[in-house]
Amino acid sequence: MDQFLEAAIEQARIGLAEGGIPIGSVLVIDGEIVGRGHNRRVQNRSAILHAEMDCLENAGRLTAADYRHAIIYSTLSPCSMCSGAILLYRIPTVIVGEHETFRGPEEYLRQQGVDITVVDSIVCTRLMQQFIKDKPELWNEDIGE
Repeated sequence: MDQFLEAAIEQARIGLAEGGIPIGSVLVIDGEIVGRGHNRRVQNRSAILHAEMDCLENAGRLTAADYRHAIIYSTLSPCSMCSGAILLYRIPTVIVGEHETFRGPEEYLRQQGVDITVVDSIVCTRLMQQFIKDKPELWNEDIGE
């Protein structure tokens, strides 16, 4: 498995251990992780701290040029909010661990020129399936249902 996806999975596991939703993300520039994050909506009582948003926040202030050759890895398909941030900063590449349990607007991202690769990681899928089974109400809250 790709080392960067493994780092995103590690973030997802940290989130789960903290009592949150097991979704993780890392931002990679020039082969180096510059930001890590996990869904912290529960932990921080936040409306917006999905994994990708947390990751971008933790990466800190970057230049537009930095984002133009970045890759964001996420254990789960980015939602509309996180996809909006990807488009805003013109991050050209997204690597998705899985989109079986949830699929964000991947086609829209592709139409906007973003290269999306879905890995179909069984680790990511099982992590989310177990969480959704154990805490369906929390999951539905996270995706706005």
